[in-house]
Amino acid sequence: MGDTILDRVTMDRRTVLARAGAAAPVALTAAATPALAKVAAGGASNDIVMMNATDLSAAIHRKEVSSREVMAAHLAQIDRLNPRFNAIVSRVDGDALLRQAAAMDEDAAAGRFHGPLHGFPHAVKDTAPVKGIASTQGSPILRNNIPAADSLVVNRMRKAGAVFIGKTNVPEFALGSHSYNPVFGITHNAYAHGRTAGGSTGGGAVALALRMVPVADGSDFGGSLRNPPGWNNVFGLRPSFGRVPSVPNSDMFWQNFATSGPLGRTIADLAMLLSVQAGEDARAPFSLGGDPAVFARALDRDWKGGKIGWLGDLGGALPMEAGVMDTCTRALRAFEAIGMQVDEATLAEPADAMWRTAATLRHWSVGADLQAFYDDPAKRALMKPEAIWEVEGGMNLTGPQLAAASAGRTRIYQAFEAAFQQFDFLVLPTAQVFPFDVATHWPTEIAGKPMDSYHRWMEVTLPATMAGLPALAVPAGFGGARKLPIGLQIIGRRHADLAVLQVGHAYEKASPWIAASLPSALKSRGR
Repeated sequence: MGDTILDRVTMDRRTVLARAGAAAPVALTAAATPALAKVAAGGASNDIVMMNATDLSAAIHRKEVSSREVMAAHLAQIDRLNPRFNAIVSRVDGDALLRQAAAMDEDAAAGRFHGPLHGFPHAVKDTAPVKGIASTQGSPILRNNIPAADSLVVNRMRKAGAVFIGKTNVPEFALGSHSYNPVFGITHNAYAHGRTAGGSTGGGAVALALRMVPVADGSDFGGSLRNPPGWNNVFGLRPSFGRVPSVPNSDMFWQNFATSGPLGRTIADLAMLLSVQAGEDARAPFSLGGDPAVFARALDRDWKGGKIGWLGDLGGALPMEAGVMDTCTRALRAFEAIGMQVDEATLAEPADAMWRTAATLRHWSVGADLQAFYDDPAKRALMKPEAIWEVEGGMNLTGPQLAAASAGRTRIYQAFEAAFQQFDFLVLPTAQVFPFDVATHWPTEIAGKPMDSYHRWMEVTLPATMAGLPALAVPAGFGGARKLPIGLQIIGRRHADLAVLQVGHAYEKASPWIAASLPSALKSRGR
């Protein structure tokens, strides 16, 4: 009766394997990771959660670790850290999850593996519908919304073997880059409790950094797959528009700004998840073809002679908190270490014109999404001011204004294309400030310059969104007076998602400090 949950899981694992007539787990080879060797020798559960996702997937497929052990280890990590950081919400009952993991073990024993995520505990961003789990978008209007079906990207992860343990926290309606809402409260930064996690994929980035999940998913309009990774020392990819189709979607033609995508603690982990999420779908007219398995293959590539264009603060047009530029420019040395040349770059479209284009199209896009809630006075009363501002801004737009903004978007794309005639990749910071205090709704000024909207301080992410280009967030380091994390956006040519991952992989190998820089919460109490 005094057995621990891990003792019971280990016994259940042997029972499941024996019942299925499977041989005992194979002995570990010399090539196995040290963490995995400890697991096989009866080591602590934290050795499982500290494994990279690609190593964990391989271990599950080799039957060196069971899905039940993996689930139990991650649930224990969540129990230990989530009450303090509040990254995962709408949690599924633990016993039910262990039963689902046991079913995965039975399938594995019979040789029926579902895919690279087989047995992975996974928490979906609370903007994507998951069958049977509350999908609130952080809004009290949707507090009791239980979807009857998965979205396409969720269904793809489910078919690849993911076991859904709950959702990850977001700002209300995913508006803003600070993950707090009246339903679940505030998510804290993995590296600086009391500081923002970013958003809107803040919960996902923190859950990933704190080893509550092996990989994470998210979505991005104004930097939501770039700012949270940059602020939590992990990786995130905003794919080319159409790489990860959005289904369901009430407007497949105009609503082409936001996209789903992956986060990982390594580029290889992120790429493995992208190989699951990506692929065309007939219901999405702009979805991209090609075999998504390419992203899960080796990412090594020689970049000697390649060219990086450093866009920085767009020629002084974007205010930056002290320390952001210094930290990011130091990180550029990693590109030089892999043989690339780094030079200053510019975009032909002025920064203020790019902002007007993005703000206009965001008003229209977000306002259209939320219009039905706004039209109901009872629901409008439950909407945060920023959401109402977006709807009313969209309602005031005219046809000529939208046409002008669309033409502006074309100029942004053309400006990037012109820059790519000189450079292989363009690089920007992931944010204009370091993580701020969680009591702050959003920065109202940067370096003395007032911010005129709740998202103006994230202006640095919008050019890549408007151009529809792949943008990879990589850690840049820890800077400013408090030594807080910040990241870089590596922006690639049209549909060059694989090349962006390959250069990010090389950057990662040249930056061993990334993997070595663990949150302090993992350094105490046996991680």
